[in-house]
Amino acid sequence: MFDLILFQPEIPPNTGNIIRLCANTGTRLHLVRPLGFTLEDRYLRRAGLDYREMAHVTEHASLEACLGALRDRRLFALSTKGRTSYAQIAYQPGDVFLFGSESSGLPGALLQRIAPDRLLRVPMRAGNRSLNLSNAAAVLVYEAWRQQEFTGGI
Repeated sequence: MFDLILFQPEIPPNTGNIIRLCANTGTRLHLVRPLGFTLEDRYLRRAGLDYREMAHVTEHASLEACLGALRDRRLFALSTKGRTSYAQIAYQPGDVFLFGSESSGLPGALLQRIAPDRLLRVPMRAGNRSLNLSNAAAVLVYEAWRQQEFTGGI
């Protein structure tokens, strides 16, 4: 129903948690290289448990290659620099969600290419830097899926 892109993820347990999220929600996961780990990493496997086989995961050599594979789809990027709350959007099947790396987020040049109404943020208390990547992904994916009345879920 949805596609989630991780741009150069660095921390294996975060990606493992997101693999579980994607397996449980039917979201396709796209990993953009370079990765800060291998898909055989024991920490990723531990966090992802046996969900790796249930998730649809694709690796891409570059963000351009990934976006090319998902062209003609609505793209939303999540960033602490976003001005639009993720909760203000009416999501549609086929939407794509882009997340940056844990240490640096999405590059500034890329953020400038995203329309302001597609650059989203998850609200949090003033003075805090950011949410954990896997938590932010779960917040967004579950809101988008909720709006679809949890189609395919039980």
